[in-house]
Amino acid sequence: MPYLKFISVHSNVKKSLRYILNPDKTEELLYTASINCMTDAEAAYLQMQLVYDQFARDHFNSNPPLEGKCPVKAIHIIQSFSPEDNVTPELAHKIAKAFVKKNFGDDVQAVIATHVDKSHLHSHIIINAYSLSGKRYYANRQTLRQARQNSDGVCKAFGLEINPNLTGKGRSINYGEWLHRKNGSSWKQQIRDEIDRLIPNVTSLDELLQSLEERGYEVKRGKYISIKAPGQGRFVRTKTLGEEYAEESLKIRILYREVGAGTTPGQNKESKLRSAYVAIIGDVRVLAVQRKKVPRKRIVTAEYSVENDLDVYKLSAQLSVINKENIVSIGDLEGRITKLRADYERQRQEVNSFIEEHNRLVSLWEQMKDYYSLSDKDELSEVEKLKLSVCKRAMSDSGICTQRDFDRLKEQVGIIDKKIAALKDNLDNCKQQYDVYRDIRETYYNISKGDYISNLVEEERQRLEQVKKNKPRR
Repeated sequence: MPYLKFISVHSNVKKSLRYILNPDKTEELLYTASINCMTDAEAAYLQMQLVYDQFARDHFNSNPPLEGKCPVKAIHIIQSFSPEDNVTPELAHKIAKAFVKKNFGDDVQAVIATHVDKSHLHSHIIINAYSLSGKRYYANRQTLRQARQNSDGVCKAFGLEINPNLTGKGRSINYGEWLHRKNGSSWKQQIRDEIDRLIPNVTSLDELLQSLEERGYEVKRGKYISIKAPGQGRFVRTKTLGEEYAEESLKIRILYREVGAGTTPGQNKESKLRSAYVAIIGDVRVLAVQRKKVPRKRIVTAEYSVENDLDVYKLSAQLSVINKENIVSIGDLEGRITKLRADYERQRQEVNSFIEEHNRLVSLWEQMKDYYSLSDKDELSEVEKLKLSVCKRAMSDSGICTQRDFDRLKEQVGIIDKKIAALKDNLDNCKQQYDVYRDIRETYYNISKGDYISNLVEEERQRLEQVKKNKPRR
């Protein structure tokens, strides 16, 4: 019996499609399929975009606002089997396709990929948040419960036994957990290694957690972030993986991974802002030497030292930004933050206007393809005749009459695609700069109030107290 989970995809749908349609994971795409779209990441994305934009009050490829999340664009479903189920790749793939049809109906847009590169077979399913008929799909407890029932029903139909002890306190350990215990390997180390591999390729903590979920990890978001590896028995809080994996540390590692920590002198005379940073970096270095702060590493594979302290690195990276960009005061910083916020919204609107034009041209391009396809048929049904008439009207209204016009339209779509990609890069850079500036502002206010050092000392006191509590008594 497979285990089923839902992941809400707020952005990066194309990235998720590319991940599941990896030839190395699917026997060169042998175990892939699609419903009402192409089994190709780029084509499926465009086709899902057309449907989503038709019914949603948002764009399928719109960037999220600076604060808050985008609406759910797609639902990523993972259907995992235990090696004890003795399921072949062919059967797992058939079950995934049958489950999608049973649970979501015939008008769903879905891409299905069964991954065979792990000891446990698992299928990835990405569905558009809207169906072809405009039905909105939701990922919540109720829909997940219903989906699991449908998944069980499909498995029974294919002759698989349902394990009654799969859930609950009496559950026996699964194959993955047994293998880890047998080999003496560590679940925690597996999670650490996966996080370390992903950090260079993500732009935010949310994207990191989504990438983990796509790879079969379960994530709980709350006061603390907890993660469970595929086959692991219990969730672990990221902080228990080491101080470098606590939520704040992960944010620092992601945000400042490419900033650099060179403290080049500023062009103007020393400012209050720079002086505060120079002083606090010295104080934090002293704390690190005296082991009076939490020992967080910047490079997790190296020995801990003052030069490899994450807090020292963050402050140095912030000072580097202040110097390189000649930020002379907190007022200057506040002004730049306000301007960046306005620039981001302006660029986002510009991207959205190009997206609207792109959607219009792609829709017209699709109608032209349908027109030429239907024109070549000898006999048409009433529905096809109506569709041909609609396509012809759309072409006429847009002044498109010949194959040359069709080719020119395709060229325009390519040009706009490149413009959108360039604008999105600028938008991502703008957001990263905005996040860095806001972080500098928050740090400076803590320094000014005298809270920065006291917070570090208190954090270490609490950590040592917890270590003492956890220490086994003799």
